[in-house]
Amino acid sequence: MGDAGMESTISSPESTAQDSFFSMTDVFLISLITGLFTYWFFFRKKKEEIPDLPKIQTVSSPARDSSFIEKMKKTGRNIVVFYGSQTGTAEEFANRLSKDAHRYGLRGMAADPEEYDLSDLSRLSEIDKSLAVFCMATYGEGDPTDNAQDFYDWLQEADADLSGLRFAVFGLGNKTYEHFNAMGKYVDKRLEELGAQRIFELGLGDDDGNLEEDFITWREQFWPAVCEHFGVEATGEESSIRQYELVVHTDVNMNKVYTGEMGRLKSYENQKPPFDAKNPFLAVVTENRKLNEGGERHLMHLELDISNSKIRYESGDHVAVYPANDASLVNQFGEILGTDLDTIMSLNNLDEESNKKHPFPCPTSYRTALTYYLDITNPPRTNVLYELAQYATDSSEQEQLRKMASSTAEGKALYLSWVVEARRNILAILQDMTSLRPPIDHLCELLPRLQARYYSIASSSKVHPNSIHICAVTVEYETKTGRLNKGVATNWLKNKVPNENGRNSLVPMYVRKSQFRLPFKPSTPVIMIGPGTGIAPFIGFIQERAWLKEQGKEVGETVLYYGCRREHEDYLYRQELARFKQEGVLTQLNVAFSRDQAEKVYVQHLIKKNKEHIWKLVNDGNAHIYVCGDARNMARDVQNTFYEIVAEYGNMNQSQAVDYIKKLMTKGRYSLDVWS
Repeated sequence: MGDAGMESTISSPESTAQDSFFSMTDVFLISLITGLFTYWFFFRKKKEEIPDLPKIQTVSSPARDSSFIEKMKKTGRNIVVFYGSQTGTAEEFANRLSKDAHRYGLRGMAADPEEYDLSDLSRLSEIDKSLAVFCMATYGEGDPTDNAQDFYDWLQEADADLSGLRFAVFGLGNKTYEHFNAMGKYVDKRLEELGAQRIFELGLGDDDGNLEEDFITWREQFWPAVCEHFGVEATGEESSIRQYELVVHTDVNMNKVYTGEMGRLKSYENQKPPFDAKNPFLAVVTENRKLNEGGERHLMHLELDISNSKIRYESGDHVAVYPANDASLVNQFGEILGTDLDTIMSLNNLDEESNKKHPFPCPTSYRTALTYYLDITNPPRTNVLYELAQYATDSSEQEQLRKMASSTAEGKALYLSWVVEARRNILAILQDMTSLRPPIDHLCELLPRLQARYYSIASSSKVHPNSIHICAVTVEYETKTGRLNKGVATNWLKNKVPNENGRNSLVPMYVRKSQFRLPFKPSTPVIMIGPGTGIAPFIGFIQERAWLKEQGKEVGETVLYYGCRREHEDYLYRQELARFKQEGVLTQLNVAFSRDQAEKVYVQHLIKKNKEHIWKLVNDGNAHIYVCGDARNMARDVQNTFYEIVAEYGNMNQSQAVDYIKKLMTKGRYSLDVWS
């Protein structure tokens, strides 16, 4: 408004000049005044624009930061190891490979593809002796991990010329899944299609076997191939290089100390949506009840209140929860290592250019790190044993640790038997090797991050919009060494008693979207197969079908195949299922009790009994099939049963029947939500 008002003031004498006669002096004065006003006007505009200049600089800086090429040039790196990681293992492998590089006179960096512009891969040849390595995990049914989704999308759409790029890929998968190592295979194939040069063969790690051994075997052949390609030699033996330095805080403001938050400091005290992996919502546990009537196991149903969180979910989605390690295990670290666990410290990255400033949120206490941030219950990988060996004062213990960390056949066998099969976690190793007493800060640097646990949601948001339900079984078993190992998350959840001593029990959580979805048309028949806790998503499905029926929608046949050990021991949701059957929502309820008779009966046996009806639903009724539960045996046996039914009633041979089911999967009519 100020600028417009000034313009009208200037124009007033100009209009008078057109109608009146002025002397030369008047004309001169008017010209002078007009000139002064014009100069003042534009000068003032420039002054107003000056504060905008820093904004222009701010906008351009992320573009520079997103270039891994510029970062590599600036820091003298020539090997970049990208990781697609859901549980942290691929990231761990990437870090190990980037640290390896120094042995060959090369410098490596591990990189999250989510943080960089991957179209810069075409420029990697600008760096001498450059190489891109990809450690890619496959998530779910052949999907990329969350942090590799953008990279996957770019690869699908890219028509870039990558002819100057040299690369290698190591995939992380599980052979019990239908799409074994799909992401690793795709990245390897697609990079070659875009003209990149593969310098070493694709590695396929199998988590159903021994993923660590698969990685070590690939790695020990990968580096000689790199040496041959670039004409370099190893500069020496593998050495221990610290990535972080310890800083102990003796005088610190406790309001600036992390107490378990995953991202933003004080995020648990001041909750702000949207909620995700880096900003979980603290849900109140409103119900926690035991589902089974007998037996040694503890199967439970929990309800989490998500009121006022703005969290939305659909039937079939997964809820991720961040658990905490058992306090008694954490305390033992302090006792064994003679450390005050309440010491406030930070582990700061020695590489100042790294995007990862700390291995976990810092500053924090050792107690908090060991409770909320570090995985202390899984058997440690070989690189951890190698790094720890230097602290064993007993020569035989040091030798054993180094042997288990080696790539020799004897070393691999020892690691498999003494660590993996015996399920020795880091605490058990410290207990069994009495001379091994590493500095606690180095131990904290080496241990992997404690990961979120995913559970299929056992409710429908149509019926429970402000609540998410979980169905889980506590994990507890005795190891070969006689120790009692307990599952971190399930035992933690078991102890989440609602409103205990007047205090809320809280669970940090977020929702991960799934492709496990009910058909768009409610009239489409559904066949659900879910023994044990695999029934979880189907409770949500059935609730939703009941709700749709109440809304006057035409709901197709809803068939459930459920299995448990014994009818009067672990028949989960028995009353709820009986009610749904009585109300006509469940058109068929088929339950296999595997141990109630001499000969075991499983869900696939009941499916075979109803094979003609199954075929009609699938072939004539366009039914959708859903399988949830154990991937290793159940899911495979069920799939083989469907092959048999299709072959028999569709008059097909084995390969045609397999192709028929594969097409159902492609169309989204045969869906899996399985784990091993």
